[in-house]
Amino acid sequence: MVFETPETIQRAPAKGRILVTANELFYQYGILNVGVDRIIAQSSVTKATFYKHYRSKDNLILEYVRSRRVAEEAQVRSIIDDAASPHDAILGILEGLAAYLTTPDFRGCPFLNVVAEFSDPEHPVRQLITAHRDWYNETLFELLRGAGHPFPGDAADEFMLAKDGALTGGYAGDTIAAGAAMARVVKRVLAESAVAV
Repeated sequence: MVFETPETIQRAPAKGRILVTANELFYQYGILNVGVDRIIAQSSVTKATFYKHYRSKDNLILEYVRSRRVAEEAQVRSIIDDAASPHDAILGILEGLAAYLTTPDFRGCPFLNVVAEFSDPEHPVRQLITAHRDWYNETLFELLRGAGHPFPGDAADEFMLAKDGALTGGYAGDTIAAGAAMARVVKRVLAESAVAV
């Protein structure tokens, strides 16, 4: 997901500039490794401005996860809206994920990265991510059911696992191999739909 260029950040209102800066730093270096002072300095705001808009780093972290969620869900919805069929939508989502793997600043799945830093499943950040993953899985379920898959729930789980594996394995190793493995799994799942029809 692309947020904004550094040039845009300089012209953005302070609250947005802080969020864009946090998005870049949290994703590149990890949430726990980035302090408020670094965010303030890089976003060119005062400490008073930061606390006026976010009050705490915890609030900024929640907004970071929310903004990532909104952006990813909008991207998936756009792919679905532009697709001629559920089958094509699934392939479109797959293509989008494969393209994401090869972006220059790719650092793995932003949501799984956050989960690795927040171990408590009851933490508000984890609850946001759980809701997002539930939405993603349900969206895949509906698409796979629309494509005629005989077991759309199982197939959605397989897609999610392939996606998680590719985004994690692609960051840890070979992005091309990870994307190819993900594609094989998803295409095998879609082939099961074709057999069922």
